[in-house]
Amino acid sequence: MKDFNYWKKLYESENLEEFSENTIGLLWLKTKSIVRKELIAEFLINNEITLTDTALAKQFIELFNLLSENPVNSHKILNAFINAENEKQVVKLDTVQLVSELYKLKNFDWGGDYQNSLDKYLVSHYVKVHKSYETLISKFEKEINVAVQGYVLNSWYNHWSSILIEHIFKSHTTVLPTVGQIKSVDFFINNVPFDLKVTYLPAEFIKDKRKEKGYPVELTFLKKKAEEAKISFDKIAKPTDIFYEIVEKMKDRNDDFCSGVLSTLKNEKLEILKEVQANPKLLATWLYENQGEMRFGSENRLFLVLVDTDDFNGSWKLKRNLDLLKPTIISYLDKFSTKKTEDLKVTFNFKGKQQTFTALTDVIFVVK
Repeated sequence: MKDFNYWKKLYESENLEEFSENTIGLLWLKTKSIVRKELIAEFLINNEITLTDTALAKQFIELFNLLSENPVNSHKILNAFINAENEKQVVKLDTVQLVSELYKLKNFDWGGDYQNSLDKYLVSHYVKVHKSYETLISKFEKEINVAVQGYVLNSWYNHWSSILIEHIFKSHTTVLPTVGQIKSVDFFINNVPFDLKVTYLPAEFIKDKRKEKGYPVELTFLKKKAEEAKISFDKIAKPTDIFYEIVEKMKDRNDDFCSGVLSTLKNEKLEILKEVQANPKLLATWLYENQGEMRFGSENRLFLVLVDTDDFNGSWKLKRNLDLLKPTIISYLDKFSTKKTEDLKVTFNFKGKQQTFTALTDVIFVVK
């Protein structure tokens, strides 16, 4: 029997595909999204419902069982309550001011390779490396402070720009938000639960596709062409710094040779972009299979992929460009009802895990 525990177990395994195909499963998710002390109390008062339990975990079970008795009506009152609560949150958000704040970030530099964990980065690069107290102290001004500041600023930018983007989705009539945050679900589109992931065309994905096509590694290609053009560069610098130096020097020289080199790289990237736009599942599958191990998830995901074709490395700036984001997102949502569930289905494997995973997914490309 598909009771409360059935859906709980399914949710905890991050297998959300069945939820979108079952009205009781959807009811479970929607109920979970209001299981917060203040939210559930208001919902009970608004709908004149009395529960015997006072502990939130037990109230979740009791409320779900009550609502399951009349799922059609329960969906209506849950939807109405969730939309009303979302409106309250929208009113509190000063979008214009927030966008203005986000434009104050001029450089998107993490300041280190964190592998999703600043804590591990600091331990592995400083705590376990330096025996000398004085040496460790000396690292703060030029290294540790820079790393922490980069991490905080970039995390701040990602958090608030993501809230802006989520509000674009949540303003659409086909979207039902989750007003109380729940793991793996940001909102429902036509009753399909999705976790929104805002990302870019990954450098590693581009690297893989270049290899498939027989293209040289970008940096290797650039170094070779720089030598042909007699452009000097710091050969012992970090790869990202070498890449930047060569590209900027080629832009500054701006002769036919350098312009041709930069055009070749750009056109090869545009070719890859065009291919994944024609077949988004290629990119979606890659993103599932190459996600960070610490943040692994097999839930339904909607990928919003931002691409600045004039400056791929500057695509992060598009997260605050509402004039570009909003029309593309709204257009996608307007047409979502024409999509078939089968077309959204993707299967993937993950290193270190034996089973094959299935999820519902799609990709929205925002291209400048």
